[in-house]
Amino acid sequence: QVQLVESGGGLVQAGGSLRLSCAASGRTFSIYRVGWFRQAPGKEREFVAAITWSTGRIYYGDSVKGRFTISRNDAKNTVYLQMNNLKPEDTAVYYCAGHSTADTRSSYSGAYDYWGQGTQVTVSS
Repeated sequence: QVQLVESGGGLVQAGGSLRLSCAASGRTFSIYRVGWFRQAPGKEREFVAAITWSTGRIYYGDSVKGRFTISRNDAKNTVYLQMNNLKPEDTAVYYCAGHSTADTRSSYSGAYDYWGQGTQVTVSS
């Protein structure tokens, strides 16, 4: 089993920045990919970004390209999401998720087996 714990959420003004962290523990050697998703009230869960652990290949959702950056620290088993130029529409609960089997569907939430508890990001206008 793999456990994921997010941190770093908070309240920020539009145009500001936040960095989210996702710390993995347990059978971390089995992780294939880690992704970030978000869900705003009344909306469906949305893919934000993902990174394939072994290759470092990165994927972004269209709404965050050019503003968000995903990265990882192998030594700390941690994945980061640097969010710049935040907009009110980025307000959501952000979830870190992972899966251990090879799957090409990086943006499909159903492909992810384990999830963190979520962290709230609120962007004020």
